[in-house]
Amino acid sequence: MIVEVPLGARAYPIHIAAGLLGNAAPLLGPLAPRGRLAVVTDATVARLHLPAFAAGLAGAGLAVDEIVVPPGEVSKDWATLEHVCERLLTLGVERGDVVVALGGGVVGDLAGFAAAILRRGCRFVQVPTTLLAQVDSSVGGKTAINAAAGKNLIGAFHQPHLVLIDPEVLATLPERELRAGYAEVVKYGLIGDAGFFAWCEANAAALLAGDRAAQTHAIAVSCRAKAAVVAADEREIGDIRALLNLGHTFGHAYEAEAGYSDRLLHGEAVALGMALAFDLSAARGLCPAEDVTRVRAHLLAAGFRLSAADFGITASPATLLHHMRQDKKMAAGTLPFILARGIGQAFVARDVPLAEVEALLAR
Repeated sequence: MIVEVPLGARAYPIHIAAGLLGNAAPLLGPLAPRGRLAVVTDATVARLHLPAFAAGLAGAGLAVDEIVVPPGEVSKDWATLEHVCERLLTLGVERGDVVVALGGGVVGDLAGFAAAILRRGCRFVQVPTTLLAQVDSSVGGKTAINAAAGKNLIGAFHQPHLVLIDPEVLATLPERELRAGYAEVVKYGLIGDAGFFAWCEANAAALLAGDRAAQTHAIAVSCRAKAAVVAADEREIGDIRALLNLGHTFGHAYEAEAGYSDRLLHGEAVALGMALAFDLSAARGLCPAEDVTRVRAHLLAAGFRLSAADFGITASPATLLHHMRQDKKMAAGTLPFILARGIGQAFVARDVPLAEVEALLAR
C-alpha cells in the first residue's frame, strides 16, 4: 500500500510492502541517474539486512557505497556526523544524488541531517528497519543529533524523497526493541483516535508476537496519522505537530538522565511519559480517572515498565525539570505539555505551573 505525505512540491510516498527490502530497485533506480547509492546504516543492520538490500539493487545494475556507524544513540553526535559527511564527500556524492538511510531512528536522524547539510541539501530516502522508525521517525523530515544539553537539539527539517517500509524486517528485531516501537503506535490512538486505541487493546499481543497482518495495519494507520499531521503543521509552527510529542517531554528528561543509553530505550521513555501525561491530566481535572487506569493497564499489559526506578533512574524532580527546560518546544520561557481530556483527545497546554509537574514527579 502507498500512503502519501501531501506537501506540495515536496510531497512523497510511503510504500509499505512485504519483501520490499530486497525489491527496492524499481523505486530507487530512477533516483540514481549515476547508478550508485550511498547507504548509511549501523553495524547491526549492516549484518542483518544490508546484504539483501544491496543484492536486490545489484540485480538491477545499481551499486552501493556503504557507510557503517556504531549502533545506538552514541552515533547521534558531532563526531559521527562529521565522519558521515566526510565519507559522503569522499564518495563524490552530489546534490542530485540520493543518500539512503537504512536502519532505525538513529540512522534515519543522522543520515537525514547529513543529507540536509551536505552541499546545502541532498535528496535522501528512508528505509526504516525498526517499528519505531517505521511508524514515526522515518516520516516527517525531522533530522537531528543530540547535544550535551539534550536530545535532538541540533538538526534541520529535511523531508525524505521516499520512504520504503518492509514489515518483514521486524522479524529480526529483539522483543524489547519491538515493544519500544509499539509505544509510538499507541501514541496515535491516545492523541486523536480512540477507536485505534481500542484496536491496540485488542491486538497488541498479536502484534508483539509477530503477527504480520497486525503489524502492517498498525504501520499503515500510524503513517496515515503522521502524514496528516505533518501536512497540517510541517515545521511545528502551530500546535498540531506538537501533539506528536505526547509523553516526550517527560520521556526525554528520563532519557537524558539515563545518558541516552540502552538502559532506557526511547520507546520505553515515551511509554513512561505518556502514563505521566495522563496522570497530570487527571490531577488537573481534565481527564477521567478511568481513562488513566485504562492507559496504564494497556501499557503494563504490553510489557512496559512505568516506574523510572525500574530502569535504575532515581533523579530528583528538580533534576528532571532541569532536563525538561531544554525541550525544543520552550517558548518565552514557558514549557508546554501535551495533556489529554480523555483517550483520543490530546491538546497542548501552556499554562501548567512547573510546581505541579514537580509535585507529580515527587509522587
